[in-house]
Amino acid sequence: MLRLLRQAMNFFRRRMDPTQEQQPQQMELLKGDTNMKAVQGVVTRLYSDYGLINESIYFSSDVVTDNLPLKVGQKVTAIVEEREAFYELNTIKVDVLPDNNTDSGPSDFETEVLTACVAYINADTVYIDEKTFFPLDVVSEGFMPYKGDWVKVDYSIPPGTSFISVHLVTPLTCRRMEEVCITTMHGRHGVIDGVIFFTLDSLELPNGYIPQKHDIVNVVIVESIQLCYIWRAISMTPVQISL
Repeated sequence: MLRLLRQAMNFFRRRMDPTQEQQPQQMELLKGDTNMKAVQGVVTRLYSDYGLINESIYFSSDVVTDNLPLKVGQKVTAIVEEREAFYELNTIKVDVLPDNNTDSGPSDFETEVLTACVAYINADTVYIDEKTFFPLDVVSEGFMPYKGDWVKVDYSIPPGTSFISVHLVTPLTCRRMEEVCITTMHGRHGVIDGVIFFTLDSLELPNGYIPQKHDIVNVVIVESIQLCYIWRAISMTPVQISL
């Protein structure tokens, strides 16, 4: 009698606790959701602690084998974890591929020059157009681009890709002018000698100096499209302040 009762209890326990049967199946499904694969590509962008491979695969610097320094254009193999449920790639390791060409380094590819006009700036990124842009950290020291500035962009296209890698951005034309006069001031904008535009939103000034009409100043100017003007002052130093 006790044996029959025990068998009946075991039967109902199995019927009431289906999770015991589902857990192994769920584990198998989770295993199937994640795939590991190796992807060969080229480093197309590098920043302080992360980069991009083929302009689409993100990696952090701490997953690079032996913490080897990378260069734009360098060939690598990335071990990525693909989670199908989230349609995302997680890079867990980046190996540097040996360079078969001993005559040149991995980033020794042809550099070209593009002349362009700045369309707009968003946060720390400068846009030439919707498809061509670069971070501020590749801009030459002492120059802060502004909408309308003409710039010279040194760039290259890493082998095996169609992505543009920007190396350096400088003003197309830069000049220094001494003892010129501020002829107009309207709020935060002004004009020097009737031909050079400036804005306090993008102008390097000595501490404590506020430009005033009739001040005599030394300026550094760059070629730029600003309303009816073709020059913009990027720095200003007073020589004689008007009373």
